[in-house]
Amino acid sequence: MENNLLYYMGIDVQIKRNCSYFIVDENADIIDSGWIDGASHIETAINLYKIAQALTVDQKEIAFGIDAPRMPLKDKRPFYWDGKKGLWRNRKKKEKGHGRHCEVIIKSLGIANPQWARLEPECEDWMRLGFDIYRQMKGFDNVFEVFPSASYNMLKDDRDVKVTINFAKFSQGPKDMIDACIAAMTVYEFIHGRGTEVGNGDGLGSIILPRPLIDVINTDLLYWPT
Repeated sequence: MENNLLYYMGIDVQIKRNCSYFIVDENADIIDSGWIDGASHIETAINLYKIAQALTVDQKEIAFGIDAPRMPLKDKRPFYWDGKKGLWRNRKKKEKGHGRHCEVIIKSLGIANPQWARLEPECEDWMRLGFDIYRQMKGFDNVFEVFPSASYNMLKDDRDVKVTINFAKFSQGPKDMIDACIAAMTVYEFIHGRGTEVGNGDGLGSIILPRPLIDVINTDLLYWPT
């Protein structure tokens, strides 16, 4: 992937506290970090957009890693992955049908445990905030979905990913700010060709990871049934 980016911004989406963000440059040095509040989901999304827009002259100069599902389900998930048999099967009537293809891959490979996307009326409030943030950022070229828990697990024995930080904005929620930091670094690693992208076979978005998949025994998992 050709890289003309200057900034990498990670966003930790939540509603119990304000959303945290963390921005690094091409050298993985911290540029800014902080917390975004808003009277509504839309206002929070707009405030994040304004911070990103103020950094750049060209919207192609920044990439985002957002820790939230890109969109809700349009219908109940029709297919389930049977790990023992190594094949997709039709959803059973008793099954809820939650989750997107990208989430199924991450769960089935044991990388992390996703919070399953659902039909929009069933989605939790923080997910709806995430949908609004994605919609607000649609004018930017590089907007990715990340999953910090998956990134932590993939990098747990990796000493090559390093970032300089300061602790000026950590006091409100240290874990949230670290999640925003790993979100930024996941995008950084992916853009530099060291990661991978999974899912979107169902057309509901993919998740990027900071490293390639190495334990995929059955590659059928990576492809959505037709």
